[in-house]
Amino acid sequence: MQAALQFTPHLVRGRQALPGLLSMAMVGLAATFLAEHYGGPQLLYALLFGMSLNFLAETPATQPGIDLAARTVLRCGVALLGARITLAQLLATGWQATTLVVIAVFSTLCFGIWLGRRMQGSAAIGVLCGGSVAICGASAALALAAVLPREERLHRFTLLTVAGVTVLSTFSMILYPLLAKWMGLDALNTGVFLGATIHDVAQVVGAGYMVSPEVGDTATLIKLLRVSLLLPVVAGVSLCLRWQGAASSTRNASVVPWFLLAFVLVMLVNSAGWLPPQVTHWMTQASRGCLVLAIAALGTKTSVLQMAKLGWRPVLMLLATTLFLAMLVGGYLAVSPVL
Repeated sequence: MQAALQFTPHLVRGRQALPGLLSMAMVGLAATFLAEHYGGPQLLYALLFGMSLNFLAETPATQPGIDLAARTVLRCGVALLGARITLAQLLATGWQATTLVVIAVFSTLCFGIWLGRRMQGSAAIGVLCGGSVAICGASAALALAAVLPREERLHRFTLLTVAGVTVLSTFSMILYPLLAKWMGLDALNTGVFLGATIHDVAQVVGAGYMVSPEVGDTATLIKLLRVSLLLPVVAGVSLCLRWQGAASSTRNASVVPWFLLAFVLVMLVNSAGWLPPQVTHWMTQASRGCLVLAIAALGTKTSVLQMAKLGWRPVLMLLATTLFLAMLVGGYLAVSPVL
């Protein structure tokens, strides 16, 4: 009886969240249909559709579900990203490529923080900008936003970052293979360049296999290595916030958020071969679905007018950080190709 009473509040909250979750699921399905049948980035569609339904975030019937999707569902999506990666894949990249990727990721993150402080007066905005470009685009932006302080300005910048890196990633998918050819890179180094510089996984795969299967395989492995760095980066940001006491929402939180621990656990289980391929596929799809729901929910929490208030500087920050990463990796490969 007592256990049933304790469970009742969770059941009530679940019922309250259902209308909002169903609304975001419909947005996600619409974005998925458009992406699959007409092409284009699924997450960007979800964001734009969500922004067009801004009124839902203020509607009492749907607000609880939207809040749940923007936080808890988001964290679940990040945790399930671990199903994409195995330790064997990471080791197969070789020490030279691994060193290059690690240096590029953390250099880009530091550059983003420097830009954030100079142009926006905020290291947190710099972390979002640098982390999204350096690691895995929209997924990294959402994961970092989950541990950063809850600020309205930061929330709007998160949405702009998701949209910006998605657009830049699409342009990179088209331009970077041509740039690699112009630089005279061989198949191996072209794959390293594409995997180490393009923001989102889907665009890396598209760009790589447009060149050749060998380039596609290498680019995908390098990109997965970048994705694996999501754990130390987000954990490091969380630890810094805990030391600084930057927000009440982070002071009492654990040093490593639960969804990052789940990310590592899923990756290790997948590395051990305990997950059948079909289960891995389902978990990857579930991760994508959670992220689509989350970005749709975040989209409803803002408006075009609020985004416009951010001005031109955030756009310039994203572009400058993207160019920094491309120049760093491309310059290194031009001077010292990975064998």
